[in-house]
Amino acid sequence: MEQQTWILTAVIFAPLVGAFLLWLPPYGDDRSVRRSALCFSLVTLGLTVAAVVQFYSASRQLGRGDPAYLLQHYWPWIVSAAGEARIDIAYRVGVDGISIWMLALTALLMPLAIWSSFTAVRTRTREYYSLLLLLQVALAGVFCALDLLLFYVFFEFTLIPLFLLIGVWGGAERRRAANKFFIYTLSGSVLTFAGIVYLAYYSYTDSQYITLNIEELTRMGQTGFISPRVQMWLFLAFAAGFAIKVPLFPVHTWLPLAHTEAPTAGSVILAGVLLKLGTYGFCRISIPMLPDAARQLAPAVAVLAIVGILYAALAAWVQRDVKKLVAYSSVSHLGFCMLGLFSLKVAGVNGAVLYMVNHGLSTGALFLIVGFLYERYHTRDIEAIGGLARPMPWLAFFLVFFTLSSIGLPGLNGFVGEFLVLLGTATSRLTLDGRAAGPLGYGYVIPAAGGIILGAVYMLWMCQRVLFGPLKEPPHTPDTATGLSRDLTGREIGILTPIALACVFIGVYPKPMLDTFKGAVVQHVLRSPAATVHTQDTPGSDRSGLAALLGDETPVAVSAGSTASYRSPAGGEPYE
Repeated sequence: MEQQTWILTAVIFAPLVGAFLLWLPPYGDDRSVRRSALCFSLVTLGLTVAAVVQFYSASRQLGRGDPAYLLQHYWPWIVSAAGEARIDIAYRVGVDGISIWMLALTALLMPLAIWSSFTAVRTRTREYYSLLLLLQVALAGVFCALDLLLFYVFFEFTLIPLFLLIGVWGGAERRRAANKFFIYTLSGSVLTFAGIVYLAYYSYTDSQYITLNIEELTRMGQTGFISPRVQMWLFLAFAAGFAIKVPLFPVHTWLPLAHTEAPTAGSVILAGVLLKLGTYGFCRISIPMLPDAARQLAPAVAVLAIVGILYAALAAWVQRDVKKLVAYSSVSHLGFCMLGLFSLKVAGVNGAVLYMVNHGLSTGALFLIVGFLYERYHTRDIEAIGGLARPMPWLAFFLVFFTLSSIGLPGLNGFVGEFLVLLGTATSRLTLDGRAAGPLGYGYVIPAAGGIILGAVYMLWMCQRVLFGPLKEPPHTPDTATGLSRDLTGREIGILTPIALACVFIGVYPKPMLDTFKGAVVQHVLRSPAATVHTQDTPGSDRSGLAALLGDETPVAVSAGSTASYRSPAGGEPYE
């Protein structure tokens, strides 16, 4: 079998091999365990880079309009007995323009998180790094899965490593934080699993054919096979698991405590990647597979997203723990992702996916900086530290840089995603020629923009208190017993530099990522009755301009000069 077919399987399971090898004799010291874990994560990063290169090579060969998932690998998993209904449940993996970048984000952040733990974790190192590698297996599996049951298996497996990371290596309230995280996420996931089982049963009752192929189920949802009433119940079942993972208000209360008590690497992966499983689930499953329900519930989801944006921003403003402040900022920022997704516009969904990547970079870096600060001062209390810019110029530079990235300074990565989310939301109600289209509109933009202003206020307030003014340090600090210097070491600068470079590149030239996102958004997310609008193209017109950005897309199967529309599954009038 060709390497291209196996590359995603290698990316998914390479960390599992590494976790297994860490336990083989002869057992080395902690130093060798740390270095081995970093090497295994770097090998996975190399395989991921190879997968990205192969993905773009395959994309160029097939053409940008090709709707297929690329780099697929298939292996039968659950098969039917002779004479029974055919069952199509398999190990099926593949990537499109959305999942390939989420996979790359995971592969980039994991070695940086492992490297950041070299001085922070001194006990049970073999168990600690094994759990980080196992967590990477589950995260990569979620982003590559093209079978709904396989998706769920990886989705649920993320609970175990992170539960143990928080519960064993966390702070003073680690057990409470770990239990709350586990109970919240497992409770929602049980309902999600019930939805998966019912969806398999629903497909069987009509066609005597049980399938959990995500591509096939998406086609079923778009062609009216799943009735609007069933779509509504399935959407709510899936949302129970995905909304908690986001987390969407009001099921967000587990996140600040989990972030605060988790070790630094756990917070980085939790904020950078694991929270994206919820938004990715909505993007990959709920919206394309259940289009009528997505359109009908979009205003309610948008309201919850906006409430979360404003509430979390106000809560962050009054925090005195730097890590908890950054944790509440995650709740606020991910509200923008949900708002963009449920605008059901190309611009909004593009912005939401880009925001997912940007949040992973900026907030992951902020958690790294807070961890470096805590190693030296053993406190995160804003009242106990201050004026650190003069003795710690490198830390001050990176803290200000990633703060500006987080609040959306033009020229850095955060600005592009926020702009597209607000653009997609504002233009969701109308198409370019004034016809009604999406479920949202300009009224949703104004309160959401208030969250951007509040974000700038609390983040800049935090920087001012920590970095400027008279020097204020707890007694007998900074602690340099583990080999740390007063300012950031070369290792810590090396950890933050790749993230900073990525933030600058995306902020200055986001077009390559947006082009990749757009193809996947049009083909796999919004190509449904709920999101495709009635449009008319003219010969020779430029579909790559503003019309394409706002979502006035002519379906690929329709030739230039023709008119296309989609009828609802219930058989009603076309969405116009």
